[in-house]
Amino acid sequence: MNQLAGQIGRWALTAVDHLLNLHAFIYTILKLILHRPATGRAMLKKFTLEQIYFTAFQALYVIIPVALLIGSMLIVQFAKVSAQYDLGKIMVLLIVREIGPLVTALIVILRTATAVSIEIGYMQVFHEIEAIEMAGIDPLRIICLPRLVGITTAILCLFVIFNLVAVIGGYLIALIFTDIPIKNLFGQIEAAITFTDILVGIIKALLFGLSITVICLYHGFKANMKITGIPAQTSKVAVECFFNCLLIDVIISVLFYL
Repeated sequence: MNQLAGQIGRWALTAVDHLLNLHAFIYTILKLILHRPATGRAMLKKFTLEQIYFTAFQALYVIIPVALLIGSMLIVQFAKVSAQYDLGKIMVLLIVREIGPLVTALIVILRTATAVSIEIGYMQVFHEIEAIEMAGIDPLRIICLPRLVGITTAILCLFVIFNLVAVIGGYLIALIFTDIPIKNLFGQIEAAITFTDILVGIIKALLFGLSITVICLYHGFKANMKITGIPAQTSKVAVECFFNCLLIDVIISVLFYL
């Protein structure tokens, strides 16, 4: 019993220490947004746009088919019981509130978070970050800040695109390939959606972007100086990012809807 209690205590202390380190890392990066030196702005803008291009634009070939499949599947399945349920409310509840943010976050984790973690890990292994510091450049500003702004902005854009494609594209697919009467779907969605739903979606997207970016950067910067440790570190990043997104999703939903 004493060994079990000691093990639980060590796990708890490790988790608290990790959480405090993440918050300190977040605070350090956010301070860089307020401190804007005159030099290097063009470079930061370039890196930020490149991150948005990679995370958002190059992910459209994944987001759009997934949104079409999920949207059309939900519309077809729930339209069959539309006599008992309001299809518009169901679409708002499932797509806008829950599935849209989580699926978007999952795709960004699989594509971007793992890539960023591997990139930073290799920079540590090959001493590129040390070279940046020796050149008199803050690596947090040149590496972390563009990725924080770029990934968070990209998640917000992808979330909006996912919702639109899932609802409109799913509606068109169901209308063309089935004979289910769903012509009043948009009217039901307009009546069901509220400002709170839109606000919650934006808050979730922003918090998901902040959480995913900070976790992958934090683990990348503390990666072991061995190339063989990068795969294990990347797997840990993906799991931790997804768990944190689920936790944030539950907390936000409880705060706004219960």
